[in-house]
Amino acid sequence: MTTRRILIIDDEEAILAVAKLSLKMMTAWEVVTATSGPEGVIKAETEQPDVVLLDVMMPQMDGITTFKQLQENSKTQTIPVILLTAKAQATEQRQYKEIGVADVITKPFNSLTLANQIAKILDWRL
Repeated sequence: MTTRRILIIDDEEAILAVAKLSLKMMTAWEVVTATSGPEGVIKAETEQPDVVLLDVMMPQMDGITTFKQLQENSKTQTIPVILLTAKAQATEQRQYKEIGVADVITKPFNSLTLANQIAKILDWRL
């Protein structure tokens, strides 16, 4: 069985640390992190993760712009993207789904159930 690789892109170091620790404790997944959209796009291309967890509100390049760049790149366009956002109104979630994201996980997320949420969205077995 191959090890899953998760790329988390978020400008908040605390979110990265909590998510990474949570996934490491609950799974055998490899966790890669990036603190900005541009860094995340590069890491997605070089690391080829199985999924990207992507913050929506980031300075420099927001999550939606980052998502669009991932979709336009032939090396990353098939990687599922799950948005991490505090902006999770029904209309916003519908808009996110319409542009092609796999799903949305709202912040603050429960660190004890994060791995299960990801696995359920992507139909992975833990």
